[in-house]
Amino acid sequence: MKILKSALAVAVAATLVSASQAAQITGEYLEARTCNVYTGPCFANAEMSLTGKEALMAWKVDKGTWNDVKLDGLGAALILHAQGTLGYDGTFPMQAGKIKAHLMVDEKATKEQREALVAFVKDSAKDLTKNIVKIETVPFSMTNDHIEHIGVFKAGGLAEIKTRKLKSTDCVCTNETVFYQPLTKVQNASPAYSLKLSYQGNDLGTKFTNRGIRSSFLATFRK
Repeated sequence: MKILKSALAVAVAATLVSASQAAQITGEYLEARTCNVYTGPCFANAEMSLTGKEALMAWKVDKGTWNDVKLDGLGAALILHAQGTLGYDGTFPMQAGKIKAHLMVDEKATKEQREALVAFVKDSAKDLTKNIVKIETVPFSMTNDHIEHIGVFKAGGLAEIKTRKLKSTDCVCTNETVFYQPLTKVQNASPAYSLKLSYQGNDLGTKFTNRGIRSSFLATFRK
């Protein structure tokens, strides 16, 4: 009987821990940078402080709430422009300097949902959202195919990401690896080839369109 009670107590405790760790919001994540993230150290070193000063980060909620507001099916995106290379190689953070951010929120969201999405992005990227120069609503669409590594994100005519799976022919030095980590905490991250990443807004002091670069991540998030 004592053994049975002990086993029951352990089971209850495990259930409580599991419940306390249950995610309140889950979904898809897509990121692209203006430097190679899957690359060899020699190529990465050549790009440091010269490229990678811009990044696009997009979240699409599958299910869940933030600040007690239901956000199923809605999304938000963050576009960054820094003084130096954005990134973290797993050992040393880059010296990005001052970072400006443009935050875009799904136009389908209500006022309450927009506020919750903004709060979610700020919580997900605390160090990157200290200087938001503009928050606006946009037509928002995003899909991730984790099998084929095809990610497609579009925010009206302002921002866009399109990716495909990395191929063996994308290797240059045969010493490629995930040199940079994603800019925020995510799960199941895998690098992808950017067919296109573009930002055409007027609020960051720069516009850019990059094609044909190993600079993207497909991932999921769970918070």
